[in-house]
Amino acid sequence: MKIKYFIFIISSLLLNNFSELKTNNKLKSKASEALEFCKKNNLNTEYCFLIDMSIHSGKNRLFVYNFKNNSITHKGLCSHGCCDQPWGTDATKTNPTFSNTNNSHCSSLGKYKIGKRGYSNWGINVNYKLHGLEKSNSNAYSRIIVLHSWKMVPNKEIFPSGTPEGWGCPAVSNNLMKQLDKLLKKNKTPTLLWIYK
Repeated sequence: MKIKYFIFIISSLLLNNFSELKTNNKLKSKASEALEFCKKNNLNTEYCFLIDMSIHSGKNRLFVYNFKNNSITHKGLCSHGCCDQPWGTDATKTNPTFSNTNNSHCSSLGKYKIGKRGYSNWGINVNYKLHGLEKSNSNAYSRIIVLHSWKMVPNKEIFPSGTPEGWGCPAVSNNLMKQLDKLLKKNKTPTLLWIYK
């Protein structure tokens, strides 16, 4: 019995380490591509926001990546759209659906330019307009897809539960939004936010 338990623990640790390594490699690859995109499109070349929707919604999947230090400076949970599932549940925590269609209540994959700071009815009452830069997210602005906080998004990972799902906006915890807001207020050049899977 003890040997089986020991094997289970070792297997779990190895699996977690492998999963983390895979995520870090993917993140570095995306960050490298993001930096080239930022240089070509006059976006912030200090850092970008990367959201990996292939990661379970109960785990950290929004990362602020510092290009100069090749490091993650902030990370946290991030919601995705519920689409035709009930709002506020975690029904699609492992397999979100994406759409660029108005009133779909889905998130859209692709690169975004983070726009103007505005008032939000949610969280800490701050949001940032998102301008879709690709065909897959070209309706983001008209759909009122914004970066904002939401009190239903926890501060820490909640796996195997998932983050509650909203109407398509990348929503984060109030604490994380305060940190992101400080970064964005300082920046004079628009920042890239990239949602991928």
